[in-house]
Amino acid sequence: MAAQEMQGQQSIHPRDWSWPFWPAVPLYPYGRRRTLRTEVVKDTVWTFDQLQGILYVVVPIRMSVVKLEAGGLLVYAPIAPTRECIRLVQELVDQHGDIKYIILPTISGLEHKVFVGPFARRFPKAQVFVAPNQWSFPLNLPLSWLGLPFRRTHLLPDDSSKTPFASEFDYAMLGPIELGLGRFEEVAFFHKRSRTLLVTDSVLSVPEEPPAIVQLDPYPLLFHAKDNAFDIVEDNRANRRKGWQRISLFAFYFQPSALNVVKMGQSIRDALQAPDRSRKAYFGWFPFKWKEDWKRSFEALRGGGRLFVAPILQTLILNRAPRETLNWADQVASWNFQRIIPCHFDSPIEVNPYQFRQAFAFLKKETSVGEGLTGSGIHPLPEEDFELLRELDEKLNRFRITPPPQEKV
Repeated sequence: MAAQEMQGQQSIHPRDWSWPFWPAVPLYPYGRRRTLRTEVVKDTVWTFDQLQGILYVVVPIRMSVVKLEAGGLLVYAPIAPTRECIRLVQELVDQHGDIKYIILPTISGLEHKVFVGPFARRFPKAQVFVAPNQWSFPLNLPLSWLGLPFRRTHLLPDDSSKTPFASEFDYAMLGPIELGLGRFEEVAFFHKRSRTLLVTDSVLSVPEEPPAIVQLDPYPLLFHAKDNAFDIVEDNRANRRKGWQRISLFAFYFQPSALNVVKMGQSIRDALQAPDRSRKAYFGWFPFKWKEDWKRSFEALRGGGRLFVAPILQTLILNRAPRETLNWADQVASWNFQRIIPCHFDSPIEVNPYQFRQAFAFLKKETSVGEGLTGSGIHPLPEEDFELLRELDEKLNRFRITPPPQEKV
């Protein structure tokens, strides 16, 4: 994989990072979004990373661009079309041809859906293909009312051979899975020539070091590297890594077992004595206290970099349709891919179809030796870290907000 491309980054004016529509999905870094482009397969596949998060729990959000054999480009899961992002895309357009197709591969990921309309308007010749069964809350609105171009937007057909890009891509739809208030659906795309699988949220891998896009502004990393409200954290590689690993635990479990939450009264008293009481530092508020062995939880989560399904999908979504999910995983595993590019966390992930299929072993009653250990056969996700998600699942079931989980297959 080529190194991170950062052409002209120093000369870019901050207005090139501006995203004025951030109130539609108010996630950090709000109206100021950097973009990094990486060449994954030479002259064929590129990724574009930006950042998103809450309370400085920041993770990458990723768009993939693939060169078509006949010329032109296909875009999977657009990100915010800032001036910087469009400039980096336009450099590929100038070299390889217009964007011909834009793919929205999810129906539930608002952080992906919100960018499709604005991105498509920057490339008026592109045809937009979206996962079927789209929905919006509280009212189900027409796609054009959600900003997607009326005359250029099409639903992805169930049969991938009926698309204009069928000679180069196959795809498989997971869902729709009924979740009560909404539905979950994801479309995995397989680029045959480069043997690259594109997915949205279904599987991922966690790097040990913080991704490059997260390090452009290390403040969130250093914020979460603190051990208490009184810490002043030096900006160095070790502290950046420490902050990233804790961010990863927050992102997947919300409240991992290695974390104690400081009571509100105490956290306020600590904030009043904190050395940094700036607005950027949340006025000194830091209600977290990590246990000494917190890194064991991260190592179990990372599992040596293996592929896995996020705990929230395991606990609240995919277990509502285990048979359908496993059938979809079997279909995807029938493709001869050698790498996966997810929309979040690490990328690219060099894995084979067998490793992909193993990631869904949590949906099976009986598994072969090692297969039940979520991923490559080692490092199961600790059950104690699922406690908050299990409690949430139980409450959603009790109040009949979501359908109950189905039995494993």
